[in-house]
Amino acid sequence: MPEPRLQARPAPPVPGATVRRAAVLGMPVEHSLSPVLHHAAYAQLGLTGWHYDRHAVDESGLRAFVDGLGPEWAGLSLTMPLKRVALDVADDVDPDAAAIGAANTLVRRDDRWLAANTDVAGIVETLREAGISRVRRGVVLGAGGTAQAALAALRRLGEPAPTVLVRDPARAGALLATAERLGLAPRIVGGFPDTALPPADVVISTLPAGAADPLAGRAWDPATVVLDVVYAPWPTALAAAAGAAGCRVVGGLEMLLHQAVEQVELMTGRPGPTTAMRAALTAAAGRRGA
Repeated sequence: MPEPRLQARPAPPVPGATVRRAAVLGMPVEHSLSPVLHHAAYAQLGLTGWHYDRHAVDESGLRAFVDGLGPEWAGLSLTMPLKRVALDVADDVDPDAAAIGAANTLVRRDDRWLAANTDVAGIVETLREAGISRVRRGVVLGAGGTAQAALAALRRLGEPAPTVLVRDPARAGALLATAERLGLAPRIVGGFPDTALPPADVVISTLPAGAADPLAGRAWDPATVVLDVVYAPWPTALAAAAGAAGCRVVGGLEMLLHQAVEQVELMTGRPGPTTAMRAALTAAAGRRGA
């Protein structure tokens, strides 16, 4: 049964302030497309006093950065390597972030910071746009942080026992801990990429660019929906092969879009304008050659 979404609350007014601020933090962070997405949302929503920046921050500097923020700050997007240390900085942690052990968002709630993980919503909404309302047989490639978010997303879509393909099951301890917290019983299969790809409604590749290329030569069931979280270069060999076989294929840009839509709603209290944000993201990715 789908879990209720984290409730968005309007950002409170700041006495004497006309500006609201947010930013993406990480290291490196120069490549991030988050400012494109959030500024497009602010423009569409008429939030003229809102500004969104980039800041290079590492794990050792996150607490000091957050502690130094003024009341005009509404939220932060977090990329690597900050997603796990964010839980130590936050005052409160939402259920998805707690289960996964990582957060990609810090949202100000009065005088407290809430850690949230919108990657889960990003995966769920991407699959729903691809026509998936329920998953009976889910397959995840990889066991890292994004794979753990994928488990939480598959749980929302009704899959209690996804198959996870990895090189070495002994290195899947963090994923298994996440699965236990989520109440899932995944089947971990080692030997990737030499193992057979099991029948699936949905295959989610959470692997870095190039790592899933060996699967390009496999036989693909055209009824399978494939989500490859890579967005540059695109299409990946995996995405191209699955698409040529007739599969519905979606990429990391869609996931990036939908997780940002959720962030905008959490930070502003207003629904994220998906259409305007998608147009801005598509244009920016095209300029970069993604």
